[in-house]
Amino acid sequence: MILRARVVAPISQPPIEDGAVRIVNDRIAAVGPAKDFSSDETIDLGEVILLPGLVNAHCHLDYTDMAGMLPPQKSFTDWIKLMLSAKAEWTYTEYAESWVHGAGMLLRNGTTTVGDFEVVPELLPDVWTATPLRVISFLEMTGVKSRRNPAAILQEAVKRIESLPDGRSRAGLAPHAPYSTGPELLRLAATTARRRNWPVSVHVAESAQEFEMFLRGDGEMFEWLRRNERDMADCGACSPVQHLEKQGALSDNLLAVHVNYLAQKDAALLAKRKVSVAHCPRSHRYFGHQKFPFSRLNRAKVNVCLGTDSLATVRKSPRQTVELSLFDEMAAFAAAHPRVPAKTVVQMATLNGARALGLAGQAGELSKSAFADLIAVPFNGKPADACDALVGHRGPVTVNMIAGEWVIPPER
Repeated sequence: MILRARVVAPISQPPIEDGAVRIVNDRIAAVGPAKDFSSDETIDLGEVILLPGLVNAHCHLDYTDMAGMLPPQKSFTDWIKLMLSAKAEWTYTEYAESWVHGAGMLLRNGTTTVGDFEVVPELLPDVWTATPLRVISFLEMTGVKSRRNPAAILQEAVKRIESLPDGRSRAGLAPHAPYSTGPELLRLAATTARRRNWPVSVHVAESAQEFEMFLRGDGEMFEWLRRNERDMADCGACSPVQHLEKQGALSDNLLAVHVNYLAQKDAALLAKRKVSVAHCPRSHRYFGHQKFPFSRLNRAKVNVCLGTDSLATVRKSPRQTVELSLFDEMAAFAAAHPRVPAKTVVQMATLNGARALGLAGQAGELSKSAFADLIAVPFNGKPADACDALVGHRGPVTVNMIAGEWVIPPER
């Protein structure tokens, strides 16, 4: 089929006025001006921007229904305690329903690919078949509370990944964070993932307390974890980013999530190792962190992308409805970083996210041989204003297509 739109925004090249995209099976065959295409099989989408599906680099789908349950706390450590308590009360069914609810939100708000942390890996692969989303499922591993052998923890995750079917979705490893996993688990996960060509994702340098714990071997998180009998010998020498470097965990298959606090040479180190960083603006605002160091990361040429995190960390009033939406994340980022061009913000939610998840050239852009994953939003302006319009868009998309199949079809 051929899809025509007022503006086609390939993202990897400038917007095209009166543009079109030819789709063959599940891939894009061509992109260009509509006049260059035969009109025989054209579906005219009208006054819209047609663009690649958004790529949500970091999410916790199974926490979706926790929206509004956890009020912001005075400290990050207090929030962890509250979250652990809430999770302990949830059933398997609640996690499964929450995951599926979140997937539905992403689809109607324009996401076609998501990197998701799986705290309940038993949900896989059933939840994969419940959604047309492309899902990169990172199997979360921790080792402090359970005090299990790191090799056993990793082997359990490896066996589960090996048991999953080949298809649109795939899995990787997620040692949760440096504070919640020991050095050995970080090393083993990094080595195994490189050998098997799997993606890895880690929460790192999310809070000032984590930064203080690793850099100075002190603070509220340090004392709390020490009371819980975590071996604190890995703390007090370097930043969380440098701690990952010591474990051999920094590489081009790593997606570092949050990275809110940087030591002097951390940005350059991340760039040198070709690590991608996922920033979650609404979650960042919920916790009241210091300003996200985008300028430092950008100057160092680190690939920075956007994620939604979970709705458990989005501020919500009692009567307010909140949804998982990368458009809302783009708006929150733009408000916090008004000097960053809209084009850059849109790339963070498309091209950059695809690169971070190992899908460069396949997702996050409209180009020959890329996935036929497309969305559209209403627009009647000029091509030069398309990115500003995308950052300002609110609400559902008008169409959503994944692998050449309509998820949200155009109105007839």
